[in-house]
Amino acid sequence: MRAKFGPRFFFMLTESLVEAFRTRLEALGFDLADLRIGGTPNRPLVQVRIDCPPRNVTVEDCSRVSRALEQWLDADGGGPLGNRYVLEVSSPGIERPVRWHRHWAQFVGRDVNVKLAGMGRVRARIVAVPAADTVVLEPQGKPALEYRLADLKDARLAPMTED
Repeated sequence: MRAKFGPRFFFMLTESLVEAFRTRLEALGFDLADLRIGGTPNRPLVQVRIDCPPRNVTVEDCSRVSRALEQWLDADGGGPLGNRYVLEVSSPGIERPVRWHRHWAQFVGRDVNVKLAGMGRVRARIVAVPAADTVVLEPQGKPALEYRLADLKDARLAPMTED
């Protein structure tokens, strides 16, 4: 019996695939803010969010990155995702995803909206990033605690508010 999703398609991101995207974006002068792969086995949807601090991402930036990634993804008859994919390149947006250790370190002092085990979705301040796999968060109205990055789900920068 054939595997449901076939040998060339996968929904999960491997570290090597993330690193391949990150390397290509850095060569173009951009940071990888987020990478998601979904869609169907026959037509994967690749969503890439780019950043280029300190300036904002433009439509021209997205177009340039899209063309460069398409060349790579189409190389050698299909690249890592086959030859029938949908590519979306965009800015990270106002509620920017906070996915990897470097993001947590970059945004120390900022608030995030994040799903925490046993607490659901909360707003919390990033207090510190003591190790590559942990972050200290202070949920509103609660004491600061250390969390494993692997246990945090769907973290996004919270919009800044006027105090």
